[in-house]
Amino acid sequence: MVAHAQPRRSTAAPAPVGEPQAHAAAARVLRHFRLVFNAVKTHFRAVEKQTGVSGSLVWALSMIEQHPGIGISDLARRMDIHQSTTSNLVKRLIARGLAEGVRDGPDRRAVQLRLCDAGREVLAKAPQPFAGVLNQALNALDEDTLQRLERDMGTLIQTLGPASQADDRTPIVPT
Repeated sequence: MVAHAQPRRSTAAPAPVGEPQAHAAAARVLRHFRLVFNAVKTHFRAVEKQTGVSGSLVWALSMIEQHPGIGISDLARRMDIHQSTTSNLVKRLIARGLAEGVRDGPDRRAVQLRLCDAGREVLAKAPQPFAGVLNQALNALDEDTLQRLERDMGTLIQTLGPASQADDRTPIVPT
């Protein structure tokens, strides 16, 4: 059983006199989003400072380390990102000498990814979690909380309109 910390009390100022409660609640939720975004940003800045490599590259390296010989499609699925984004990450990893793509399987068209020594060195320097603090926190939540978050985030995304759904090209696949 995972122990969960009590929710932080909002540090947002109380709503001005006459402001509807809904607006005060919106301000508190916005503050919570800012706390989440800042935690993510702080973690990935620390990753880049310690390794000289972006957090997304470190996460990809960790996936390749866990699954030697992984292909680009499988890597995209495991990271839950679009295949073209994954291809760009892999190109950067290969260009920096952190990973290599080999074609030695039964299907010579498919590239299998492997870490190079430089990639192992980057992972040795990188702070945990490789996939980021938000991914780690979400994975620590119980199923009921995750279902509520998914439903409520879906409502928020719908309210944001078409611009919020522009990058939703890949189905969400649990890892």
